[in-house]
Parts: sequence; structure tokens; C-alpha cells
Amino acid sequence: MTEFIFIRHGETDWNRQQRFQGQIDVPLNEAGHLQAARLAERLAAERADVLVCSDLLRARQTAEPLADAWAMEAAADAGLREQSFGVLDGLDVPTIKQRHPDLWALWLEQRADFQLPGGESLQQFHRRVLAATGALAERHAGARIAVVTHGGVLDMLWRTAKALPLDGLRACEIPNAGINRLAWRGSRWTIERWADAEHLQGLPDQACTAAGER
Repeated sequence: MTEFIFIRHGETDWNRQQRFQGQIDVPLNEAGHLQAARLAERLAAERADVLVCSDLLRARQTAEPLADAWAMEAAADAGLREQSFGVLDGLDVPTIKQRHPDLWALWLEQRADFQLPGGESLQQFHRRVLAATGALAERHAGARIAVVTHGGVLDMLWRTAKALPLDGLRACEIPNAGINRLAWRGSRWTIERWADAEHLQGLPDQACTAAGER
């Protein structure tokens, strides 16, 4: 068995604005930095063998306090990036409805094969996520691996572990800087614990996640 600790990045201003972040480099806001610090405190005594993060800024900034606590480097992996939303990246929902009403209507259908112009379909995204995480599991078999990534990536892993279809809106909670424990057994993902946010108690309420906002 290979043990994984998957962590969603801390909060950004774009989370608050319900803006599609996709693969744009958005920094953590003040709340996000506080969440990252709490995360590091929570996991300080639970050192992983490997620390990997998405190469996007919000994931790297979330990983930094944890890397300091564990006295190790966080390796950046572009395969762990959020889904690309193409022409919708960087736009908030009201703007999308105004500029791209047809695309917004298609997006809300959440079909696995639907690809936004310049973006990835859920099927393409799912394949990328499984390839990146599967490679980590094979490369570090039997180890404890901490991965700082994005809500969309975690959604793909949830659906895979639960044998759920890719179509349809997200059905699981994925808090910013939350801890999600999964195990890789052979070629199968199992969920040990999901959406653990006990370390974030007392911090301001998290931003609501809009459809597509990661």
C-alpha cells in the first residue's frame, strides 16, 4: 500500500469572487496563508517521505510552510494542475453569462466529453490526473506521499475511488487546505478520510465554491 495525503490549496481572492482560476497563477490571499500555516502545524509531526505540489502559485504557496516544517523541498509537477477552462479562465460567473451564454449553458450540463474552447474536457482532465498520481504511486511505492493540488484534481480522485461517472456536478466537499487521505493498493484508489478541516477551526468561513471554480 502507498499512503497519500492530498491537500487542496489555500484560499485565494478569486475563490471569494467565484472566478474560474483554472491554470492561471493566482496567489493565496491572507486567509489562504493562514490556512497553509495551520496545515503545516497540523502535519508537522507526520512527516511524509515525498512532498509534491502542482506548479501553480497557489499550490506552491500552500506547500511552502509544510516543506519548512518537514525540512524538505516540494517538487512541482505540472500534471497536478487544475483543469484548464480555456476561454473561461479568469472570468467570474456574471461575466461568463454575459459574454458566453451558450458556453455557460453547455458547461452547466457537466458532460464528461464537453471541451471548452482552449480547455480540457473532464475526460481529458481525468486521464491527466490519473496518469500523474499513478506515476507518483509507482515511483514511490510503499511510501507516504503528500500532494498539494486543486479541487478539480481531488474531485477526479473522489469519483475514481467511488466508481462514479465523470458527468454531473461535484458531489463531495473539498475545503481549502483540507486534508484528504487516500491509499493506493495495486491499481485501485481507496478513501481513508475525506475533507478533514479540524485544523482550520476558528479561521474565517471559507468561500463558497462555484461550479467550475477550483
